[in-house]
Amino acid sequence: MTTETANCVPTEFDELDALEAAVAELETRPNSQFRTLREPATEIRRRAEELGAEELHHRADLLLASVDLREGRIGEGGQTAHRVQAWAERHNSPYLLARAHRQLSVFYRYVGDFSDGLKHAVQCVSHLTEDMPATIRAQHLMSLSVALEETGSGADGDRRAREALALAVAAGDHEMTILALNNMVYTAYENDDEPAARALVAQMHEIQARTGHRFGANELDTMARVELMGGHYDEVEALLTPVLADLVAANEGDAIAECQVTLALARRLAGRYPEAQAAIDANLRLCEERGLAAVRARVREEQAALYAATGRFAEAYEEHRAFHAETAALQSVQRDARARALQAVFEANEARRASEHFREMAHRDALTGLYNRRYINERVPALLLEAAAARQPISLAIVDLDHFKRVNDTLSHATGDTVLQHVAELLEEAMPGSGLAARMGGEEFLLVFPGIGPDEAADRCERLRLRIRAHAWGPITGTLPVTTSIGITTSVDGAGTLSSLLAQADRNLYTAKHAGRDRVVF
Repeated sequence: MTTETANCVPTEFDELDALEAAVAELETRPNSQFRTLREPATEIRRRAEELGAEELHHRADLLLASVDLREGRIGEGGQTAHRVQAWAERHNSPYLLARAHRQLSVFYRYVGDFSDGLKHAVQCVSHLTEDMPATIRAQHLMSLSVALEETGSGADGDRRAREALALAVAAGDHEMTILALNNMVYTAYENDDEPAARALVAQMHEIQARTGHRFGANELDTMARVELMGGHYDEVEALLTPVLADLVAANEGDAIAECQVTLALARRLAGRYPEAQAAIDANLRLCEERGLAAVRARVREEQAALYAATGRFAEAYEEHRAFHAETAALQSVQRDARARALQAVFEANEARRASEHFREMAHRDALTGLYNRRYINERVPALLLEAAAARQPISLAIVDLDHFKRVNDTLSHATGDTVLQHVAELLEEAMPGSGLAARMGGEEFLLVFPGIGPDEAADRCERLRLRIRAHAWGPITGTLPVTTSIGITTSVDGAGTLSSLLAQADRNLYTAKHAGRDRVVF
């Protein structure tokens, strides 16, 4: 990857196509290059915000979340992924939903919640579409594969890894192919299936020979583990020596330490105890320098095994106790970190939900729960534009209760409120899925029927009128009837404004009132 590619950010704010290409290139970079994402993703996010390109802004945000997660800022990464997921759901963006769920899967796996990690991994795959890049689909399938493995579904995990492998091969993405194969090798190693592991390693070598790919520290460590299975300790040494000599890229912070653990194990099993001790000592220094508590605990376990192999049983016992103490301390730290990360995400989610709740309240009538005039003024113009673009009709109906003042004056305003609430329920029940019911004020309501012409709107309103008249009002209003007059208007192709349509519907309502009430006019 060249320096120019690593910083492929457009220089002009109005180059949306260039921004799109830049963020797409960043999204397909291999995991090993995550450190190259922050600077260009930050710049893309800034420019997208200036241009009002919200989806691009959130795609860049997810790239930054992926860096935060891999660098240990788990709470920040989780908050960002949750925020983007919420936006993608509101705006029906399958691609962004898939990407957000993938990062949430990583987040929950990092905090030790493998069940939720799997749930989000399933979602990150379910939102994939065939037109998404093969590399992206392969990434998501690998996330699902890992989540399945971690929850004990090894066979399903292997199947998903093979699907990812097929996509990577078809796309000619040799780095993703190597990643998929490497994960499959490690699964075979954990299952003690040496023939399968060696067959997969052979495929990795074939790709290396064909493409010139240079194995990284993680891949060499996986291969070394396979050699351990066959007792080929010299091969382990040959594979890992270049890593320890800084001749091989180590893109993960703990990669060298992991290699040292493998090397110490191989040397102990080979009976080369002084060299094994040297690897352990070097690894302990490295773990102290880099704060690798998890690896250090495993180094203590290996130290205890080495003491036992050399007959130093009392020291082995003490080292084993130290290993358990460090493991317990590590688990406590991990639990605390997990709790802090989950709390940060919880607080972010609560703030988002509160914001959404108050926004929803501002659009609702307090008495009936129907939408209010403010929402109608905001939403219906957009529906008219959509109808015009699709050349589809849209119908509006004003529903007004007949002689409602009698209810308030004869009975009580509380009774009047109860009548309004019952009518609101009947209106909502009568609306199609895309329709809107709103209280415009007093005893006047508005119904909006997107995609419905005048005849069907009239039929719906007539059925509604009859239902309202036939409702069991006796326990509420006694002998006073409750009926409605309805005025309807239709824009056959989305033409017109909200105010002009309301005026026409109001004229039809006036006609219904003066024709004797309890009727529909259109």
